[in-house]
Formats: sequence, structure tokens, C-alpha cells
Amino acid sequence: MTKNKKISKVNLALQGGGAHGAYTWGVLDRLLEQEDLVIEGISGTSAGAMNAAILANGYTKNGPEGAKEALKSFWWEISLLGNFSPFKSSAMRNGNPDWNLDWSLSYNAFALMSHMLSPYQMNPLNMNPLKWVLEKTLDIEALRSCEAIKLFIAATAVRTGHPRIFRQHEVTIDVLLASACIPTIFQSVIIEGEPYWDGGYMGNPVIWPLIYYTDSSDIILVQINPLYREETPYHSYEIVNRLNEITFNSSLIAEMRAVHFVSKLIADGKLNRDEYKHLNIHIITEGDQLHKLNASSKMNTKWEFFQYLRSIGYARADEWLKHHKSAIGERSSIDIREVFLSKKPKFC
Repeated sequence: MTKNKKISKVNLALQGGGAHGAYTWGVLDRLLEQEDLVIEGISGTSAGAMNAAILANGYTKNGPEGAKEALKSFWWEISLLGNFSPFKSSAMRNGNPDWNLDWSLSYNAFALMSHMLSPYQMNPLNMNPLKWVLEKTLDIEALRSCEAIKLFIAATAVRTGHPRIFRQHEVTIDVLLASACIPTIFQSVIIEGEPYWDGGYMGNPVIWPLIYYTDSSDIILVQINPLYREETPYHSYEIVNRLNEITFNSSLIAEMRAVHFVSKLIADGKLNRDEYKHLNIHIITEGDQLHKLNASSKMNTKWEFFQYLRSIGYARADEWLKHHKSAIGERSSIDIREVFLSKKPKFC
């Protein structure tokens, strides 16, 4: 690295989305290759929380290369579990791989049963294969000792409906499982006597910890769930998919509105810059390829699918760096109002 090369600190905000988290893996791989970018903090929910924890764990042991190796190992182990999954996608459709599971009889049977029976009835032993993968790939003590990257993992308290943010020293396997606990599939995760569900219901991902507990003013949001869809859903699975997207984006939209409001007050001189933090917001969007996938594909654990998603994420991050890297430390690379407050989001 050149001695006088400028080093920029950034924070990452990682959305959840099941198997689609492999897209984020690709984005992270590309960002980790940038020697002049330093990750100060990561806020993660569900699959975003897994990526955040695995990255920090690998980074502690061997820097960026260790982080990349850890991420690959994690997604490989998830795919190995998937070999025993009854959910299988059609091999091809219209000459292209079909990654959705809409035509999988086993997937549709499971989806139907999950609306009729609770996870306490379908899975009374509370077995969660993700726990086995985390225990195999994650060194909790090393993760907690990571001083280079600050972690903020979100989960939703079942009784109050409030978000809880677990910081570095609080992270456990159960905390990560809680952050990814879809209540129709898994039993709630008990932490310190309190039951928790997926953090996406109240923060996908949460932004405010990155404001209060880090120095960097730049936040890169890695977006998995689309804010806008042109088409109106008609089929039942399309309706459920869009409902989930709206639900998991709602808290993010609310936070971004608050960021825009405060930024405007700072720009207008109504708030003191020394007392309030002006943020530079950047987004690496999900792109057309993810846009074509629906909720069923989030249960697809084929290694080929993960590689496909990683390649998309890597390419999207590379494209973003070419066009917007110069904005880091200077300005937002999106217009928050156009993206989060307009009828049809417009990305720069």
C-alpha cells in the first residue's frame, strides 16, 4: 500500500434475507479487497448478522483475507446442510436455472403446514441446523476480542415488540439465532429469560447504533429487499413475498426519513454540526437479478445458487466502487429523499 494513500473509514449496514445473504457475501468480498477502505462498524440483521459476525471473526484471525476465507467457509457449510433439505428447485426453466422453489411440492407443503402448525408443534425438539453451522465456523471468544470492527446485532423482543441491539461483548450463538428467528419456522430464542424473534421486524438493519457508537460518518447499506416493485402481486406466494418485503423495509424507511430530516436541519444551519452527526449514505442495491427472485428462493441452499448470488454481489460492489467510491468522506452517493421518500425510488 502506498504510504500517503488516504484511508477511509466506513460503516456497513447489512440486511437480512435468508439465502439471499450470499449476495451480501459477494459485496463484502469486493469491499474487503479495497486496501484504502477500513470497516469500522457493522450493523446486521438475520443473514446480515451472520455475515457480520463471520466477517469480524475471520478478520480478527487474519485480516481481510481471513474474513474472506471465513465467509466462504460459512456459506459452504450452509450448502452442505442443504444437501439434506427436501426443498429442491427445478433444474431449468426457459433455458436458465430456476432458483425459486414455487414448483417444489415439499416447499409448498411446508409453507402450508407452517400456516397451520406452529414451530412448537412441527419441531418440538427445537432443532436448528443453523446452530450447528455457527458452532462449527464461529469462534465466539475471537469474535468478542475483535477490536478492529464494532458489531451491532438486532433482534426483536417478543413481549414488547422493541428492538434489542446486542453489541460485541454480548454476542453469542443464541444472539445470532435470535436475529434470524422467523417465528413461523423456529421457536423463539430465549436470552436472559426473554424470548426474541427476527431482528428484521424492527430493524433491517438498524442504523442508529452506527450513528452513536462509531466515528465514521459514512454508511454503506447493502440492500437485499427491494423498496419498490412495478407489478401488483396476485398469486398467494407473490402477496406473501411482497408483504414480507414491505414489513422488513418499514423500519429502515423510518430511520432514513429521520436521517434526511436531521441532515436538512444541519445543512440549513438550524442544528450545530459539532453536536449533531451529518451522515453520508451509500447503497449497494440488490439489482435486477435478485429482483426476479421471490421468497421461496430464500430457502434454496444449493452451492451453485450461493455462487450465483455471490457473483452478482461482487459485480454490483465493483460497479458501485467505480462510480461512487470518491463520495466516501465527502457526500452521500444517493439522494435520500428520492430513494426513501418518493413514490418510485431513484438510485444514483
